[in-house]
Amino acid sequence: MGLKVLMTANTLAAPGVALLERAGCSVSFLPKGTDAELADALRGTPYDAVISRTLALSRDLIEHAPALRVISRHGVGYNNVDLDSATERGIPVLIANGANGQSVAELTVGLALAVARKISHLDARIRANDWDRSRSGIQLSGRTVGIVAYGAIGQRVAAMLKAMGMTILAFDPHVRDRSAHDVTWVDTLNELLERSDLVSLHCPLTPETRNMVAAPQLAAMKKSAILINTARGGLIDEMALAQSVSAGHLAGAGLDTFADEPLSADHPFLSIPTIVMTPHMGGSTDAALDNVAISAAQNVLDALIDGKVDRRLLVNPAVLERRTIGAK
Repeated sequence: MGLKVLMTANTLAAPGVALLERAGCSVSFLPKGTDAELADALRGTPYDAVISRTLALSRDLIEHAPALRVISRHGVGYNNVDLDSATERGIPVLIANGANGQSVAELTVGLALAVARKISHLDARIRANDWDRSRSGIQLSGRTVGIVAYGAIGQRVAAMLKAMGMTILAFDPHVRDRSAHDVTWVDTLNELLERSDLVSLHCPLTPETRNMVAAPQLAAMKKSAILINTARGGLIDEMALAQSVSAGHLAGAGLDTFADEPLSADHPFLSIPTIVMTPHMGGSTDAALDNVAISAAQNVLDALIDGKVDRRLLVNPAVLERRTIGAK
């Protein structure tokens, strides 16, 4: 009997499906992509692998999936997976190999430009028959951008903004060899916030990074600075950000991720035109979806067929101590 793989959404890009099927896997989907469908699927079918998109894989769900041997994330975030439960069960949790990085970086720069030049606000005014040319924007060239977390996506954003004439600051306590990067390093988040005209977040959501940008950090930022987040919504205290932008301390913000998605109908961001938003679409381009699907599928095959995982993509390395898999 072939291996069973569950995709926690209603689709997976064709190259990923083809890779799995060539290896003899059967791939199932959730037609509506709901939590209830996910619970029913895991309790009703002995899936060997789950390719996880946005739905949460809680301890309860993992414990009710006795055949599950690998969780492969369709992306680079993993805060929707109960890592402790997976590790206890000997289940490796793997992320996609930077496959959507270019698309996320491009959206990051797009949001920065949209906020700086008030693009969405001015578009809305034209559609309301208000030809208002009185509101000037902010030129990014000649200013300073602070990149928080200097991994693959942060580096791509830095390269694009440097080409536009911005000075690059970087903060990342996990980078050991700073000499390998042509940027100015700072030792604390507060120093980066104080010196930057534009701040862009690119770190994972962990207990240490949750609400890392709250009221004190926002107050430390330059007046009329811009904050961009295409990483994880929980990095920012959203109520504090709404207050800071509404009060005119920050010029605005560009956000692709939020603490709770979708936004509630009464969320304060919805009434602030200088906060430009997209619905967690950073990796949603044709090229990125193909690449992520291939990477997620390959992670499944490596674990199930070869019995090995790429240590660089493994987010719960303690699972290796259980000797159910090896590293490559």
